[in-house]
Amino acid sequence: MSETGSNKDVSEEHLPSEQAKAGAGTLAPADDPFADPGLPPHQPRIQDIDERAARRSERTVALLFTVSMLATIAFIASYVAIGIEDIVYVWPIGHISALNFALGTTLGVALFCIGAGAVHWARTLMSDAETADERHPIEAPPEVKAKVMSDFRQGAKESAIGRRKLIRNTMFGALAMVPLSGVVLLRDLGPLPEDKLRHTLWSKGKLLINQNTDEPLRPEDVVVGSLTFAKPEGLEEDAHDYQSQIAKAALMIVRLQPENIKDKRELDWSHEGIVAYSKICTHVGCPISLYEQQTHHVLCPCHQSTFDLADGGRVIFGPAGHALPQLRIGVNKDGYLEALSDFEEPVGPSFWERG
Repeated sequence: MSETGSNKDVSEEHLPSEQAKAGAGTLAPADDPFADPGLPPHQPRIQDIDERAARRSERTVALLFTVSMLATIAFIASYVAIGIEDIVYVWPIGHISALNFALGTTLGVALFCIGAGAVHWARTLMSDAETADERHPIEAPPEVKAKVMSDFRQGAKESAIGRRKLIRNTMFGALAMVPLSGVVLLRDLGPLPEDKLRHTLWSKGKLLINQNTDEPLRPEDVVVGSLTFAKPEGLEEDAHDYQSQIAKAALMIVRLQPENIKDKRELDWSHEGIVAYSKICTHVGCPISLYEQQTHHVLCPCHQSTFDLADGGRVIFGPAGHALPQLRIGVNKDGYLEALSDFEEPVGPSFWERG
């Protein structure tokens, strides 16, 4: 039988004593148990030994930088030529702003090509020699720190900033006010909102269009316990201002039992228990999409503001500052739900001039 685990199966050259003899003189000293392994043998790159390969790499880097320059020119041209309201369809994203898509794509290509060119340059053409450098403390020595502090105290004393209070106070005032000049430049960021935040596309006679089916809504289409999203008649997804308009006019519709409606105005503005509220949360403008049919509460998924649709859309939890605006609705002669007016208060978050 073989002696498994016996020293007879182990070559003598692999025994610890033999290894110590073979490596005599190369072991790490006792106070430094980790020997310096050194650098591996240098392997030259193909660009280092073949000039044609080096020229190919040079042309590649130059091509990337050239593409970056062309992308930058395209960025400027897009900014000038494309209207801010233009909408394009990009698969699979959908309808998006043509200007944003063009600016993002061209700027992304310009920055990527600069980075890719720099990396390719460094990896193929710059020096590939490895060097080792000893670490050294980055902290300044005590005498340098003492000299710096001494110079600082001497400078403060010679400036007389503590004694010349008039100079000191006016200097602080100038430094505090000069950034205000930059605030004036904010005026050029775009036109003033005027009263655009106070009005939406809703008006008397506008039909309530189901956002999922794109068809006008009838009272029988809204059942108790359901949540339906609607938009104003005439607002199409390919419209140039669709995003800015739907951000104010998005509507959510629920049907309650009339006896469950606690607010008198809400009942008067409803139709057979069908109530229409703004879908835009009054905290920071997130779209509300969660409905609890047993309690008639809707929840904003962003910051959990909760509104009671059976009690005038008032806030019952969360950071929202005021109730959801309600849209007064009715039924036209053809039996379709229609708006009877615009919202009587601005939708969405509060703003400084709302009053």
